[in-house]
Amino acid sequence: MALGRAFSVAVTGVDGQLVEIEADIGQGLPSIHLVGLPDTTLNESRDRVRAAVTNSGEKWPDGRVILALSPATLPKVGSVYDLALAAAVLDAGDAVPSARLEGAVLLGELALDGRVRRARGVLPAVLAARAAGRSTAIVPESALAEASLVDGIKVLGAATLRELVDWLRGEGELRPPEGMLPSSERPSGDLNEVIGQDEARWALEVAAAGGHHVLLTGPPGIGKTMLAQRLPSLLPMLTERESLEVTAIHSVAGILPGDHPLITVPPFVAPHHSTSVTAMVGGGSGSARPGAVSCAHRGVLFLDECAEIGTKVLEALRTPLEEGEIRIARRDGVARYPARFQLVLAANPCPCAPARDVDCICAPLARRRYLGKLSGPLMDRIDIWVQMHGQASGAFAASGAESSAVVRGRVEAARKAAAVRWQEYGWTTNAEVPGHTLRQRFRLPPEALAPVENALRLGRMSARGADRAIRVAWTICDLRGGEIPGTQDVMQALNFRQRGAA
Repeated sequence: MALGRAFSVAVTGVDGQLVEIEADIGQGLPSIHLVGLPDTTLNESRDRVRAAVTNSGEKWPDGRVILALSPATLPKVGSVYDLALAAAVLDAGDAVPSARLEGAVLLGELALDGRVRRARGVLPAVLAARAAGRSTAIVPESALAEASLVDGIKVLGAATLRELVDWLRGEGELRPPEGMLPSSERPSGDLNEVIGQDEARWALEVAAAGGHHVLLTGPPGIGKTMLAQRLPSLLPMLTERESLEVTAIHSVAGILPGDHPLITVPPFVAPHHSTSVTAMVGGGSGSARPGAVSCAHRGVLFLDECAEIGTKVLEALRTPLEEGEIRIARRDGVARYPARFQLVLAANPCPCAPARDVDCICAPLARRRYLGKLSGPLMDRIDIWVQMHGQASGAFAASGAESSAVVRGRVEAARKAAAVRWQEYGWTTNAEVPGHTLRQRFRLPPEALAPVENALRLGRMSARGADRAIRVAWTICDLRGGEIPGTQDVMQALNFRQRGAA
């Protein structure tokens, strides 16, 4: 009886766990048995691995092969284990030395001819390998740039199983990472391309500075989508930690671009209004995959024509909006994905959506029902409401609107002031600060709080709405360079909410 061993990584959510793969070659009829809670894709790897080994010029064992993946109680999903399975079998058959396998983690899917294909979740898998104390990570050559984002672990790329075998025998070398990665480019579009809409532009600046959520309403063609698409151009570049977070999520989702594997600019995600709950928040059969809310982490989630989106889809946004995280429960555990995004909603005022309100042909009940999908609890989580109106004819001749770069300078200064203020608590933007902290440790002067208390007393807003108004007031204060919000800052923040209710 011969035993072989190799290591791979199981990724759940954006967290990885080291998986030990053991191969046992015993007496009996030639067969392959895979144990350790494999899914359908992993079960099919038996045929892929056997064909890849034989087509790479190596001999497949004649006896009964048992492949065990440990921990046995951890569900194993996907084809990322193929390379490690093949190495474990070759090790058990004494075809390769085991010295280099001891400290290495093998990631990659095998083609029938022995080529190593890219798999989902390479970046979080390499991060988990480093945390587990592995010294080397072998990844598909096409995923080498992605894996090389992780410091503290040696990353090598293999194009074929043959190359891996030669490396294990000390007869060849695998490809190391090459040079610096190209930085991501900011999305096209500048704020100075938006005609007029000074009020909406100011609201967008406040939203960018504090990480607040926005609702834009108005007739079609007025610039709602155009404004939303330019919000990422106002946001600062992602920090190194944020870049790795976002890149790991996109890697698990399988949407990471090969030419720019490191995402350094805030992502912009705009799902269609017919999207499902699973596509929005994540899920699916077997392994729970990230949805639009997680792909928009540290960026912008734009829902155009939000009144046409299903009620269940909109209500599913409540938890990630409040907690910045989405938890997807499955039979075998819970997958957690970060979801700290800025939500931008855009909607027409009614189904007929005329250019002027006086031309509306909708019945009063139809107008109320149209925006009725935006429930009270959901609207309570929106910080800034903006009702946009048509522009005068002179707006087209106007020039000299501020560019995104100019506004971004003020946004970065405001964010820096907020980050310094909340540094000891671990928050980076005003939108992340819990309400109890604002009410107790950073309580505003009585004269500044008077408008909020009056609105609460009259029932115009909830306690959550009051907390969100105070967060916006802090952002407005940061934009003007103040130390603590005053009455005017609070009034502007309340005006952002009460205008949308009108």
